[in-house]
Amino acid sequence: MPLIAPSTLAADFANLQRDVEMINRSAADYIHVDIMDGRFVPNISFGLPVCAAVKRHATKPLDVHLMIVEPDKYLEDFRKAGADIITVHFETCPNLHRTLQRIKELGALASVAINPHTPVAFLSEVLGEVSQVLIMSVNPGFGGQSFIENTYRKVRELVELRADADVNFDIEVDGGVNGQNASLLIDAGVDVLVAGSFVFKSADPLAIINGLKNNSSS
Repeated sequence: MPLIAPSTLAADFANLQRDVEMINRSAADYIHVDIMDGRFVPNISFGLPVCAAVKRHATKPLDVHLMIVEPDKYLEDFRKAGADIITVHFETCPNLHRTLQRIKELGALASVAINPHTPVAFLSEVLGEVSQVLIMSVNPGFGGQSFIENTYRKVRELVELRADADVNFDIEVDGGVNGQNASLLIDAGVDVLVAGSFVFKSADPLAIINGLKNNSSS
């Protein structure tokens, strides 16, 4: 059974507490919080105060995805704001091993993300340092994009790398996840599904989350 992380990027920002409380009641496992700086990605989303506000109302762990340049400057701040899992991008970390070590020193779970154009093999030297690897299945920056089909191959490659290295971490996919591709992703080896628009644009978000959790199309 997969872990489900609804993405607050697709929530109603004017009713964020309501939407966080809905996730609390749901079958979801995490609350996914996308942080965008307008530099690494062409959009600006939440910052530290909103992350802290989500944490105040959350009863589930915060899965915080830092789509920002120079993430090292903000690791401690996001940990203090409530991040339980901190994901940094391979593409923004010239000293990735040190960054991941710092996340763990702060008491959070360390996670690394790769963009659609980045081969999973580039992560081979740090797979023993992470609790999670996030494969972006859209180009990061905006919600509601179409799923990139090559993601299935990347997931299978990462499953093989994990087995070859004899290490344990969750494989997470973020972008364009819906009732049609969720089961295919799980079959490929995905452990954590991030879903934004599919959840929050639906008439019954609780039912959608439950359907994803139970691997049924909704």
